Amino acid sequence: MLDERKTAILRAVVQEYIGTGQPVGSSHIATAPGINVSSATVRNEMAVLEQEGYLVQPHTSAGRVPTDKGYRFFVDHLTPHGRLDELKVDQVRQFFDGAHGRMEELLARTSHLVAGMTNYASVVLGPSVERADVRSAQVVGLGPRSALAVVVLASGAVESQSLEFDSEVSESRLMSASAHLAKSLVGRPLTGAAVSPSGDDAIDAICNKALTALSSTSTDDPVFLGGVSSMAAAFDAVDVVRQVLHTLEQQYLVVTLVRDILDRGLSVAIGAEHGVEPLASCSVVVAPVVVDGQQMGTIGVLGPTRMDYPQALATVEVVSDRLGRRLGEG
Repeated sequence: MLDERKTAILRAVVQEYIGTGQPVGSSHIATAPGINVSSATVRNEMAVLEQEGYLVQPHTSAGRVPTDKGYRFFVDHLTPHGRLDELKVDQVRQFFDGAHGRMEELLARTSHLVAGMTNYASVVLGPSVERADVRSAQVVGLGPRSALAVVVLASGAVESQSLEFDSEVSESRLMSASAHLAKSLVGRPLTGAAVSPSGDDAIDAICNKALTALSSTSTDDPVFLGGVSSMAAAFDAVDVVRQVLHTLEQQYLVVTLVRDILDRGLSVAIGAEHGVEPLASCSVVVAPVVVDGQQMGTIGVLGPTRMDYPQALATVEVVSDRLGRRLGEG
């Protein structure tokens, strides 16, 4: 554990580097609030912090910059619980108060909201069809030989598939099939569901046709990225930008990354900690979206390791909470 003086110096270096992106010199830190020692003392302490792996000197004549270990100490021991200012809290409130439409549209717009608030790339994962229980199910007639099978999931997602019949189907039979389909599916996940026999072969045929069509719906987690272009301005090296943007295009990798961070009980993964080599220059901040005690998605931001951690943490916390409440309201 670092002593009080080294801790104060490390905090000042991290905060200054996050703000400027420039190596931090001892003379500058000596004038920082709470650092009541000479430049020579700061220089000696920074040399010790470098030896212990918290700082690194990119060039012999340059100041120091934090390492992943330095950022980790900052996040775990020095980061105050960030709070969004009232304007941003009101922005989030107004966004969700005015949010309407399909869940996919809400998640996509939420990704842009988070990106705009943080100036980092944002990741919003929604619940997959595979894990969400069915809230309602029905078969709606479109014509004498066509209908639409519709389910609303507990996550708020709406899935629908068109049905075509070989012969005309009466409205009363569709209503009976709709009631039986709901009885078989409501409260259960769509994946692996089965329709129990009703005693009427025609109704069973409609219900099974509807279930087969609905089960073909993609079970992949819906993932939405926002603010990806802002990452280009976060790094000086073109090859790093290219690697980051290419990795973000691989959505399955992004989903795996975010899930792994949460599974490890982390809210922040810094640099090489997350194990995705092309993103070694990035940190990821995540928060689960919880509806009725069940995780139904994830909010995350991805930015350079010198990101503003307190604000990123506060943003994902507030937005994930409001999104969870919005999904719970349906």
